[in-house]
Amino acid sequence: MTNSNYLWQANQDLSEACLQHPFVRGLADGSLPQNSFAYYVAQDAFFLGAFARAYSIAAAKAPDREGFEILHNLGSGVLEELRLHQGYAGKWGVNLQEAKPGIATRRYTDFLLATAWGSGVGLTVAAMTPCLRLYAFLGQQLAKPHIPEHAFSDWISTYNSPDFELLAKRLESLVDRYAEAGPEVEATYRYAMLCERDFFQAAWEIE
Repeated sequence: MTNSNYLWQANQDLSEACLQHPFVRGLADGSLPQNSFAYYVAQDAFFLGAFARAYSIAAAKAPDREGFEILHNLGSGVLEELRLHQGYAGKWGVNLQEAKPGIATRRYTDFLLATAWGSGVGLTVAAMTPCLRLYAFLGQQLAKPHIPEHAFSDWISTYNSPDFELLAKRLESLVDRYAEAGPEVEATYRYAMLCERDFFQAAWEIE
């Protein structure tokens, strides 16, 4: 079993907790309150800005050209995802420029950027991979047996797409390439998964 597969399997309790979270179930059946999704869109846009920066830092530290190119291309993919969020923001009346990061968002982005600046590429990609792998998992699960028609169908389609699965696999390939298996990598990966769960919880609890 590869390191990335082991890390994902070791955190199935958290991936399942995210899948069953009321925020995600609301995305699944279209019942999620508009204010919860609007808050989520704004917070996720802030998060993705930090995520793109973490890719850039990791790319600068990459020990070989192939890793540098993969990280650079993955960072470009985040910018595409941000454009999708701008579309959501227009549809849901969210001003991304005025949005302020909440506690759960700041905790996650501070963790990612501190890891990127203070650690090697291996630990950084271990911190970043849960985001892509979890969202690919959620998109694929919510698309079964088919993608429903409601306000959040585009969200499900985006993360169910083969293109997004490919992004997750590319990042996982860097975990297998650079991350040394052991307690530090395991703790870093799990902390990111906990941050993902808390991110959904914060959006669900918004007034």
